[in-house]
Amino acid sequence: MCGIIGIVGTRSVQERLIESLKRLEYRGYDSAGVAGVVDGHVQRRRAAGKIRALEEVLAADPLSATVGIGHTRWATHGGPSTRNAHPHTAGRVTLVHNGIIENYAELREMLKAKGRTFESETDTEVIAALIDWELEGGKPPVEALKAALDQLSGAYAIGVLVDGEDNLIMGARKGSPLVVGYGEGEMFLGSDALAVGPFTSRIAYLEEGDYVAIDHAEARIFDARGQAVRREVRQVAASAALVEKGNYRHFMEKEIHDQPEGCQRTIAAYVDPLTGRAAMPGGVDFAALERIQIVGCGTAYIAGLLGKYLMEQLADLPVDVEVASEFRYRDPALRPATLAIGISQSGETADTLAALRLCKSRGMQTAVVVNAQESTMAREVDVVWPIHCGPEIGVASTKAFTAQVSVFTALAVAAARARGRIEAAEEQRLVKILLEAPRLIAESINLEDAVRAVAIEMSKARDVLFLGRGPMYPLALEGALKLKEISYIHAEGYAAGELKHGPIALVDELTPIVILAPFDSYFEKSASNMSEVMARGGQVVFITDPDGEAHAPAGARVVVTAPRCDPLIAPLVMAAPIQLLAYYVAVQKGADVDQPRNLAKSVTVE
Repeated sequence: MCGIIGIVGTRSVQERLIESLKRLEYRGYDSAGVAGVVDGHVQRRRAAGKIRALEEVLAADPLSATVGIGHTRWATHGGPSTRNAHPHTAGRVTLVHNGIIENYAELREMLKAKGRTFESETDTEVIAALIDWELEGGKPPVEALKAALDQLSGAYAIGVLVDGEDNLIMGARKGSPLVVGYGEGEMFLGSDALAVGPFTSRIAYLEEGDYVAIDHAEARIFDARGQAVRREVRQVAASAALVEKGNYRHFMEKEIHDQPEGCQRTIAAYVDPLTGRAAMPGGVDFAALERIQIVGCGTAYIAGLLGKYLMEQLADLPVDVEVASEFRYRDPALRPATLAIGISQSGETADTLAALRLCKSRGMQTAVVVNAQESTMAREVDVVWPIHCGPEIGVASTKAFTAQVSVFTALAVAAARARGRIEAAEEQRLVKILLEAPRLIAESINLEDAVRAVAIEMSKARDVLFLGRGPMYPLALEGALKLKEISYIHAEGYAAGELKHGPIALVDELTPIVILAPFDSYFEKSASNMSEVMARGGQVVFITDPDGEAHAPAGARVVVTAPRCDPLIAPLVMAAPIQLLAYYVAVQKGADVDQPRNLAKSVTVE
């Protein structure tokens, strides 16, 4: 969610880089910097803190460049400091970067072995060094960029300058957005339409895996295979850029695709990739807690159920989860040694707010997992755990859900360490797995075409059942909720073990049964449920992973194969297919996806 701007201009770019970065302040940041080509060499200006600090640096030492890049950074690898601020330089290469490079430690050691040195703690500097290494090997800039990209694992959007290339900015994206802006004799690169909005209304959205080279005259765009491609140039009103749907038909579709970046930013706020430690912001003493009480509504409640699975499994800490609208009316038994956690995208949900106020009145410590940090809940509770996923416009929550689950995953690891349930080595292993989630979510979103084919048939159904075991049970609830709220098809989610306790009576050849079953410790029993359904004529949509596909009983009508991942992050990786399924069913039925009937984004009254 950090901001990127690049300008190949015909006049000084310093003021325009700053103007663009100011428009990107809404994304949040802790340092900023710019770089430009001056007499064939790239110069940098950087500062920790707000953009005004960077402006002071530029006032003292202006950047007289017509080609330049800028960045606002949210700290991931390495704390907020001028040394860690972007742009980063290695040899001839200077670049800015959004995202997380998962294999940066291995690449860093490989480059050190070749004699490279590093001045920052960031993964970004490794990308610059890798591209420079390929340049030293004799490759021209665009080929050197491609060779470096092929070695990266993770999510990224980058903008690149090269010494000696006075008329060139390169860019690439994977899991983080990047756009190209077309001007009159000038070209632009940005993290979104808002970044380039002051300078042009003609925008092309790069697709997953694309990389690009821009000069004064054109943009040469290549796909992940290195083939030259064309991307549609669209007219985007600058005033609407903040809530622009981009290349998508609906905000919900865009927000599903925003999830790799949203989760990356959220995860980065709660773990330190360098030390492998999970943080506990807010000073909660998990070791002293006897219990956690989670309250939420709708999708937030389901995120809380996943939080319960994570917290109890990893930290051995009892967790109760309750629908907020029921909680305060049933006279719950509350104890001071319990931490009450509310979950709300808006921070204004009336029932959740009332439940937290009740807990606080009983002497309990209160916390909220929230997207809106200036909301009523955030102001009233003791601890705020932000989700950092950015504005969510669609009524049906998508990226807020996965960001909420990301927070609970990190907190569960931190709580497990604090309570002595895991050692430092296991904490580091779990943190490394969590850092893989943005890339794997992006791969899961790439199942879009397969899911769209399923949706065409499912749109004809009157009823749909979702089944899952373990963490896939809450995800089954979420899949059913998404489908019913935007497509208006009746859907129910069940624990798969409950199949023979009632729901199996609904199974017939007209009722699709969605079974969520990665190849984990629950798989054999889920596969047994799948066989029971098929024996009764049920039309199974089996959402699994490669190992699950290999071991699945024959007969599923459709198998959707998500990427292989550790069970810790399976709910994050498996969320995208069920969100896309609901989305494409609703589109097929012609429903109002972003504003479904009778629903509001934030329920602020009971």
